[in-house]
Amino acid sequence: MNYTYILKCSDESLYTGWTNNLEKRIADHNSGKGAKYTRGRGPVSLLYYETFETREEAMRRENEIKKLGRNEKIRLTAGFENPDPA
Repeated sequence: MNYTYILKCSDESLYTGWTNNLEKRIADHNSGKGAKYTRGRGPVSLLYYETFETREEAMRRENEIKKLGRNEKIRLTAGFENPDPA
């Protein structure tokens, strides 16, 4: 399974990414091993995710979300109730 996700950083900024192991990737972000953007902005919390069969689909959706403005991303995450992918 592949995931596109949105994290909320400690400075209230939002980070969008994709992965094939969501729990590990969030742990990586929180330990400073994730993206350069999230280093120094932790801890991060999962706000939203979508699941995809292929990595290409997840990467495509990541690019779509990254083109959205902050308010659009907040609206996207507003109705999301279960941030636990398990």
